Amino acid sequence: MIYEQLTVEASLNNIEIYEKYMPSRLKGLYGNNIIWINKHMLTRTEKACVLAEELGHHHTSVGDILDQSNIENRKQELRARRWAFERLIPFSKIVQAHRLHISNRYELADFLGVTEDFLQAALDWYKSKYGLCVVIEQYTIYFEPLGVLEMFDWIEKPSFEAV
Repeated sequence: MIYEQLTVEASLNNIEIYEKYMPSRLKGLYGNNIIWINKHMLTRTEKACVLAEELGHHHTSVGDILDQSNIENRKQELRARRWAFERLIPFSKIVQAHRLHISNRYELADFLGVTEDFLQAALDWYKSKYGLCVVIEQYTIYFEPLGVLEMFDWIEKPSFEAV
């Protein structure tokens, strides 16, 4: 379902998507409003993660960045990945998963529609950006170990006196 949503998003941005066989080391490519997704990938979930990153290139990258020995190109690659992390794994979805009692990484990745590797990379990035945790409204999201703590308000109630 995520893959289909991303294809609609691409279409709204006038981006064409083609699935074709490419060398196995290439999962996807973006250039001139065209995204190529490697047909060798087995699952739609993996394709969704790659498509999100390629959409990230559309929104964050400029020029030919295929030469990853160039530090500027590597920075653009990371910006595209970060865009994909924030697009597919927003904090609101992690909180929603907590409220649905999702209790492990496999279930969380499935709920989010991402691979476990993509989820782990996103959590590692969030941890490097925010530290061990981040507070969102009444929730504290911990990145290591992964968990959500929900705070609640104490409402003062009248005290009951013994009669």
